Amino acid sequence: PVIPRPCTFPMKLWLLVNSPCVRSVRWDARGEGLFIDQGLFEQELLGVGPSAAGEEELFKTKNFGSIVRQLNLYGFHKLTVNPGGSAVGPRPRPGTAGGDTSYADGPLHHFWNPHFRYDRPDLLVKIKRLTKANKEKLDAGLEVTSRLPDDLQH
Repeated sequence: PVIPRPCTFPMKLWLLVNSPCVRSVRWDARGEGLFIDQGLFEQELLGVGPSAAGEEELFKTKNFGSIVRQLNLYGFHKLTVNPGGSAVGPRPRPGTAGGDTSYADGPLHHFWNPHFRYDRPDLLVKIKRLTKANKEKLDAGLEVTSRLPDDLQH
């Protein structure tokens, strides 16, 4: 399948959750939702805290609340996390042998979007940013299309 460049927030998120190098974002047991360890995410991806490396910034913010706002804008819904750590029972992340479900940095957030799936990068184009204009189109029953990356526009 053709995987678009990481130009959109959902695509960036999908690449992060599938990266073996990223520990703060992981799939839930069914590969249909994602867990975000806030403390680890802030250190690892927002450059907050002692272990912040001088890497290229992935997101234009250091505020975790802004990331949650982006998730909400793209139609992600927050699910409640059981105290046991996993909302659907502990199971290894798809594609890995072990399953380390102990995340000490917390708090742990669980988000879900019907078009955000472990094995379906092709669905990412269906995730639309809920701008005022897009919301009005959806309310009117019209289709909202994703903007192509600049280098694909003619």
